[in-house]
Amino acid sequence: MMTTIDRYIIKKILSTYFYVVLILVAVITVIDLTEKIDKFSANNLGIGAVLGYYADFIPWIAGLISPITVFISVVYVTSRMAAHTEIIAILSSGVSFKRLLLPYFIAGSIIAGISFYLNGWVIPKSNQERLVFEMTYFKKSNLYSRSNIHMQIEPNVYLFIHSFNNQSNTGYQFSLERFEENRLVDKLSADNIKWDTTKNKWTLLYWKRKQVDSIFQVRQNFDIKFGTKGDAMDTTLAISPKDFESNDQGYYGMTINELTEHINKMRFRGSTGVEVYEVEKQIRFATPFTIFVLVFMGVIVSSRKSRGGTGFQIALGFFLSFIFILFVTMTRTYAETGSLAPIIAAWLPNGVFTIISLGMYKYAPR
Repeated sequence: MMTTIDRYIIKKILSTYFYVVLILVAVITVIDLTEKIDKFSANNLGIGAVLGYYADFIPWIAGLISPITVFISVVYVTSRMAAHTEIIAILSSGVSFKRLLLPYFIAGSIIAGISFYLNGWVIPKSNQERLVFEMTYFKKSNLYSRSNIHMQIEPNVYLFIHSFNNQSNTGYQFSLERFEENRLVDKLSADNIKWDTTKNKWTLLYWKRKQVDSIFQVRQNFDIKFGTKGDAMDTTLAISPKDFESNDQGYYGMTINELTEHINKMRFRGSTGVEVYEVEKQIRFATPFTIFVLVFMGVIVSSRKSRGGTGFQIALGFFLSFIFILFVTMTRTYAETGSLAPIIAAWLPNGVFTIISLGMYKYAPR
C-alpha cells in the first residue's frame, strides 16, 4: 500500500528528474548550437530548418543521458532529505531501509518504462531525419567508396565486388557464385555492375557466365537468351546501392525491431561490423536495468547525513556517474572491435555496479 511518504518521494524524484533533463539538454543544445552555427550559416539554413533539426536532436540527447540523469536526481533528492533529517525521521518511525527503497524503485520503474519505449521505438524515427540532416549539411562529402565486398545475398549464393562507388552507383570486378552441396554450379562475372535508377535493376557490363555440372565439366546448354558472354545485361539481385552505404552511426535511426532484422541480414550475408549493431541492441535492453542499479546506488550514496552538507554527496554522485560512463564507453569500444561479446559489453557495467552497490549497502543507515 502506497503511503503519503511514498507519493512524496516519487513526486520529488520525477519532478527533479525532468528538471535536470531540461537543464542538461538546454546546456548541451546551446553548446552544440555554438559549434554548428557556422555550418548553419554556410549552408544558408533558415530558422525553420535549424529548429527542425533540434526538434530531432533534443529527444536523442535526452534519451542518451537518461540513466545518469536519474542517478543525479536521486542523489540530489535523497541528500536534501538527509540534510533536513527527513531520512532519519522516516527510519525512526519504524520504516526499514528496504521499505524506504520502494518509492525510489517505483519512480525508477516509471522512468525506465518511458525510456525503454522512447529509445526503442520513438526516438529512432526522429533520429533518421537527424542523421539525414547531418549527412547532408555537416559531412564534408557524401561520397564514399568501399572495397573487397563479400556477402551472401541468398542461400548458397555469394557476391563479390572489388570496389563500389556511390557517386556513380557502380561496382567493379563483380562476381556472383551459386553453390550446391558445397560445389560451384553457376558463376556470373562482369567487369562493371551499375545501378539503373529508372528500372531499379543492375546492368552488367562485359559479363561472362559459366554453369558447371562438376568440377571438370562446363555445361553446354547455356541460356540462349543470354548466351555465355555479352556487353550488357539487366539483372535483378537481392541487393541495392543502399546495402553498400557507409552507415556511420546508422543504428541510432533503427528501432529495436529494425535492429534485429538488420543484424539477421548482416549475419546471413556474412558482413563485417555486425558487432556495432548487436551492442546497440543489447544496450537498449540493458538501459532499464541500469536505471534500477543507479537508483539503488544513488540512495545508498546520499541517504546518510553529512556534516559538510549535500555538496560532497552531489560531487560523489557526479564522480560515480563519470566512472560509470567511462566503463560503458570502454566495454562498448571493445565489443565493437570484436574483443568482447556484445551481450557482455552491455551488461557487464550493470553487473559490476550492482556488486559495488550491494557492498555499499551494509553501510547504509538503518
